[in-house]
Amino acid sequence: MSKIANVLKTLEDAASAANVHLPSLGYLPDPPVTSPLGQMPVPSNAIIANTNSTAHSPRAKAVPQQTHPGHAHLLANKWLNPSKLAELVKAEGLVYKKGKFSATEEQQLRAAIEEYRSAKVLTEDQMMEVIHRKNDKSKDNAFWSEITTAVPQRPIISVYHHVRRTYHPLKLQGKWTPEEDGLLTQAVADLGQAWEKVSERVGRMSSDCRDRYRNHILNREIRATGMLSSRSWTKEEEEQLTRIVTRMTVEKGKDFDNDVFWSKVSQEMGGRRGRQQCRIKWTDSLSKTVKNDGQKPRWNQQDAYILIHKIDSLEVNDDTEIDWKTIPDPAWNLWSAHILQRRWLTMKRGVPNYENMSHQDIVDTLKSKKGVLLPAPASSRRRKERRVTSAAAITEADLQRDTLAESNAANPNDKPEDGWHENPATLSSSSDSDD
Repeated sequence: MSKIANVLKTLEDAASAANVHLPSLGYLPDPPVTSPLGQMPVPSNAIIANTNSTAHSPRAKAVPQQTHPGHAHLLANKWLNPSKLAELVKAEGLVYKKGKFSATEEQQLRAAIEEYRSAKVLTEDQMMEVIHRKNDKSKDNAFWSEITTAVPQRPIISVYHHVRRTYHPLKLQGKWTPEEDGLLTQAVADLGQAWEKVSERVGRMSSDCRDRYRNHILNREIRATGMLSSRSWTKEEEEQLTRIVTRMTVEKGKDFDNDVFWSKVSQEMGGRRGRQQCRIKWTDSLSKTVKNDGQKPRWNQQDAYILIHKIDSLEVNDDTEIDWKTIPDPAWNLWSAHILQRRWLTMKRGVPNYENMSHQDIVDTLKSKKGVLLPAPASSRRRKERRVTSAAAITEADLQRDTLAESNAANPNDKPEDGWHENPATLSSSSDSDD
C-alpha cells in the first residue's frame, strides 16, 4: 500500500473513531477553480517560427497539471513539512503548489473564512481568535482543513502560515523606526532567533522581525546600506559577486538564475552587501550581461512580442497566478523573472482602463497593439548561447555597465517573495522561502 494510501487510511480510521463522516474520495467535489500548476509557456522559438502561419489560428494553450482528488484531501488534512512533501512528490507523484498565493486564491480563502464564520455564528474578533490561537497544539484543525479545501493544490501548513500573516493584527505598521530597530537588536541578543518571542517583545509580526534583522540589522556596521545611488557597486564588488555566484552554481552544474543561496553569497561578500542587494544586482544587472558575452542587452519589440505571447499561452485568470521563473527558455534567457514581471506590468499599465479589464482582455489588447513582429535591432539580437563554465571565463568586458541605468532597474531594498513576489504591486519576491 502506498504512503498516501496509508495516510488516508489513518485519516479514515480517526474519523470513524470520532464518529465523523469522511466523504468517499471517489465523490469529492471538484474544486471551483484550479490553479495553473505545472504549466510551461510556449517556447520563444515556436512563437517566432509560427508568427505568420498562426496569425489567424486559435492560440495553443499550455496544459495545467491537475491535482488528484486524493492528493487534495491529503494536502488539506495532513500537516506535512517540506521534507515530507518532497518525499511524496518523488515516491507518489504528489502535485502541490508553492510560492506566492494568487489573487484568485486570496479571494477563495477570504470566501472560505467568511463562510466558516457565518456558519459558526462568530464575530470578527472571535474569528481572529480562531486564526491566532496562542500555540500550535490548540489550533482548530477542522477550521484549517476546511479552508484549505478552497485552494486544493496548497498544503494545509502553507495555508496556515499564509492566513495568519494576512490576518495578523500587527500587519502593515509602516516604516521601522530607529527605536524599533534598537528593540529588535536587543530582543535577538536576549532571545536568539526565536521570532515568535521576538515578535511579542518588539510588537511586529515575526516574519517582519526576521526579515528586518536579516536584511537590515545583521552586519549593519560593515554593510553598504540604502539605495544604490547613495553607494554604487564598485567594479571590484561586481567582479567578486560574479566569481562567487559562478563558483556556487555553474561550476557545480546548477542554474545561476534560480539555484543561488543569497544569504551565503552575502556572507562570502564579507557582509558588505545584503542578500537582497546581491540578488537584485545579479538577476537584474550582471546576469544578462554575462549571458550576452559581456554586452548589456536592450529590451526591444521582439522581446515584448515574445513575452505577450508566452503569457497568452498560459491558462490563467490573473497575472498573479504566473510563475515568472518559467517564462524564460534556453533560446530566450537574457531577462530574469523579476525583469520580465516588471516589463509585463509596465505594458499592462499602458493599456487604458486596464484596472477594469479582465486579464485576457488586457492580453488581447496588447497583442493587437504589438501584433506586428519587426526584426530585432542588430545590436540587441540574441547572440549564440554562450555556456559559462568558470569564473575565469568571465572577462572584464562582461562587467561593464551604465551605473545610473542599472540603479533604476535594481533597488537593493526590494523585499524577497514566497517564490518571487509577496505583493505583485511592489514586484517583490515571497518571504516564505529562505533565499
